[in-house]
Amino acid sequence: MDLDRPLTVLIVDDDDRFRQGITTFLSFASVDRSIIVVGEAKNVDQALKLAHQHQPDLILLDLELADGDGITTLINLKNNAYHGKILILSGHQEDEWIFRAMQSGASGYVFKIRVANQLGEAIDTVMRSEIYLPTEVASRFFRLFQAEADCFEQTHQQLHLTEREREVLYCLTQGASNHQISQQLYVTVATVKAHLTSIFEKLSVTSRAQAIVAAVKLGLFPY
Repeated sequence: MDLDRPLTVLIVDDDDRFRQGITTFLSFASVDRSIIVVGEAKNVDQALKLAHQHQPDLILLDLELADGDGITTLINLKNNAYHGKILILSGHQEDEWIFRAMQSGASGYVFKIRVANQLGEAIDTVMRSEIYLPTEVASRFFRLFQAEADCFEQTHQQLHLTEREREVLYCLTQGASNHQISQQLYVTVATVKAHLTSIFEKLSVTSRAQAIVAAVKLGLFPY
């Protein structure tokens, strides 16, 4: 982490007062480097547009937005070439919400009611490419994660997907083309197409889009 360069942040929340409060907090926060808020978004469209425009180092994202949910927004950001960190700020403290957020690619999770105590540490943690979870939920989360991983492995075994087919399907869910998959896995495009044919058959689908939907519904990729 380059501590000499200011940290750029995008705040995504549909509550104007909360966004203003976070902006004020960040101007005084005790973190490893200075912070610049490059934008504020109150809905999904604004979030995607500003993330693409500014490519901030960090996005602070609420899970409930006026025109959509934060989980879908998080996934859309990850699938649309945003490579920074995403830290969830949410009023939800239930295990299911935390797990879904982390499963979808969040780098950390902060409770809104404890944002003043947790946010500074959370920012420093995720910008070191580590995971931040409130202490009181970390152990519960990892138990859920292990249970989901066990279920994930069982599902793969039932579908009889090979290791290479898993890799191809994962690349597919990330929006990669056949050519991109061939480059990532060091195989020919013809080999990728053969794997996709087998995957479609095992998932009982007929298209790339249906395969992605099936993979999501089956929870094939828990991390």
